[in-house]
Amino acid sequence: MFKKSVLAVALATSLLGSSCLGSFPAFNNLRNWNAEVVEADWLAEIIFLGLNIIPVYPIASLGDILIFNTIEYWGGDTPFGEPDAFPKAEFGNN
Repeated sequence: MFKKSVLAVALATSLLGSSCLGSFPAFNNLRNWNAEVVEADWLAEIIFLGLNIIPVYPIASLGDILIFNTIEYWGGDTPFGEPDAFPKAEFGNN
């Protein structure tokens, strides 16, 4: 019984670990929006925390993992387009 459990866990882990890493367009576009929505970094942090508590960021990540990265892998394009570079290269500037 123990050997079967260990084998099942090993197989499940190998399936989760062998995947194509996509560009995570939903998460990155949400992150970029959050960085540009307000000027003050402290207010952007409050929005970030709120979007994690409400679970907008986790849902965007899950959507990327299960749906959007798969579409990108098999189709070559993402439904959102490629995310732009992160707009704030320097942290703590406000």
